[in-house]
Amino acid sequence: MINRQCKFILTFLFILGISSNVYSQKVIENYAPKKNDSLRIGKGENDFMPFIQKGYTLMLPEDKAIKGVLIFLEDSGYDKKNKSSKQMYHQASEKGFAVMSVSTDIPFDFYFSKSSMVSTHKIIGEVFNKYNLPNDNIFFLGATLVGHRAMKYIEFVTKEDFDFQLNIKGIVICNFTLDWTRKWHQHKRDIKINRIDLWEPRFMNYMLETHLKGTPINAPENYHSFSSYSFFDEKNRNITIYKNYAVRAYIEPAIKYRLKKYVRTLYENNSTDMVGFLAELELVGNKNTELIVLQPEDTTSQKKNTQSTWDAINKYELMDWIKNQ
Repeated sequence: MINRQCKFILTFLFILGISSNVYSQKVIENYAPKKNDSLRIGKGENDFMPFIQKGYTLMLPEDKAIKGVLIFLEDSGYDKKNKSSKQMYHQASEKGFAVMSVSTDIPFDFYFSKSSMVSTHKIIGEVFNKYNLPNDNIFFLGATLVGHRAMKYIEFVTKEDFDFQLNIKGIVICNFTLDWTRKWHQHKRDIKINRIDLWEPRFMNYMLETHLKGTPINAPENYHSFSSYSFFDEKNRNITIYKNYAVRAYIEPAIKYRLKKYVRTLYENNSTDMVGFLAELELVGNKNTELIVLQPEDTTSQKKNTQSTWDAINKYELMDWIKNQ
């Protein structure tokens, strides 16, 4: 009896050892030292934020041929580094995909500056060359500013004449702002009614007004140009850039939650942007789009924000969708 139990335990441990190594990964980090400088983020004398580390983290599946690359344009500071991309490591490795996170040195980078996007493009090119990554089956993913950066980067490289161009297959967008005219008005209302912590509304509207040279009222074209999609832009000038990509959008409207916590209307909701964006893609002929609406039962998190939406996504099912593209 004892021998049989020992054999069973040894067999179980052997199988467990094999299964734990099937999707082994190699994680590489390369970040430059922080600049001894800071960025102005408001009108006050103390409204400055120190620069962060520029660089990348790369997850490579070991003992597997790499079939594609998932790219997250994540901030290296002010939150848990690469917290969104890390949630995809196991699933990506299982399917033979590498995962890359790229950060500029600007905190909460909106990609207002061409130099930010050039820096990101240079890092991506260097990583692809150094690690011989296949320039095929490239997907950009992200929530919050991570997703916004992906859209701005794609728009930028599409319009520029770079020798190195990524062969982008698709985009996974998760509950972030596409329409910066709408967002400015949202924060203007937040400040007016003064029912929540106003740090973010003041910070974001300061950044928008500073870098877009005004407000949507006196500089509407700048806001239209900066928005990947805007309900107020009759030209919808950036929509055709995404015509040939597979696009999956995740939203979590959480209407009751936002009404109670923030006193916000349906207009002050990123879901408005996502649905409008997909509608315009349909009109320009993109037949490979999909909308996933997360319900309250899909997450146990008491918070309802862009990061919690990403956290609640079924990453295995998402990876299956990516592979099927």
